[in-house]
Amino acid sequence: MNAHVSSPSRISIAGFTLLAMLAFAANSLLCRMALVESATSPGMFTAIRLASGALLLLLLAQRKPGSVTHQGSWKGAGALFVYAAAFSFAYVSMTTGTGALLLFGAVQLTMIGYGWLRGEQLRGWQIAGLLMALSGLVVLLLPGISPPPLTSAFIMLVAGIAWGTYSILGKGAVSGLAVTTGNFVYSLVFVAALLAVILALGDAQWDLKGVLLGVGSGAIASALGYAVWYYVLPYLSSTNAATIQLSVPVFAVLAGWLFLGEPITAQIVLSSVAILSGIAVVIRRH
Repeated sequence: MNAHVSSPSRISIAGFTLLAMLAFAANSLLCRMALVESATSPGMFTAIRLASGALLLLLLAQRKPGSVTHQGSWKGAGALFVYAAAFSFAYVSMTTGTGALLLFGAVQLTMIGYGWLRGEQLRGWQIAGLLMALSGLVVLLLPGISPPPLTSAFIMLVAGIAWGTYSILGKGAVSGLAVTTGNFVYSLVFVAALLAVILALGDAQWDLKGVLLGVGSGAIASALGYAVWYYVLPYLSSTNAATIQLSVPVFAVLAGWLFLGEPITAQIVLSSVAILSGIAVVIRRH
């Protein structure tokens, strides 16, 4: 955190955090639509997503003096690429509910485990809130759970660990936009390698709908959403940052209802209340 810049208010942090969670949910919706409703392959979708995100962030960076790309890191870029690629490839062979459960379960374990190693302590009421949120997530996703292929399940767990790692790395960011821009730009090296592989394998499939969804996912939901997330991360503990992300499946369900006509049942409402209530318990202050 930059000591020369005054800290934002709690209301600002809450607002930006909510915005980031909505961006994550929108990203899940766009990814799912592209992989299910278009002919675009997961490798091409990943490339389009990261390349469009890097392009938009570079355009925004030109409005500020100095080179912001140097504020990223190869570690951050690697974690970002592994998450994006693994997420796309895993979701081809599993339901939305199963994927979200595996992804956010891995994020939870990664970030909370890191917090414990760093000396963060959970009080009794925080543990109760965490269990409440996790139980709500299980109830929410239970109807969609089906045994996924073992390989796909492992890949999604890798995606969750990578996203948890990316979030942990963001806790030291001074400028969310600068670091996110650098990470996206550096990730293009990995994207180039991915494109070389899928071209060699003849799996570079794409169509207009997939490209548009990939651009929306990369430039808006990913690039801008991650910049906002990196902005608020220094003001959140690892435990709080991990638990807050459990709200994303709730928002994703609502997005599915609004844009895909997926039904909202009483079970979804009850589980959503449990998740959001659990989050409120974990992050509340004395």
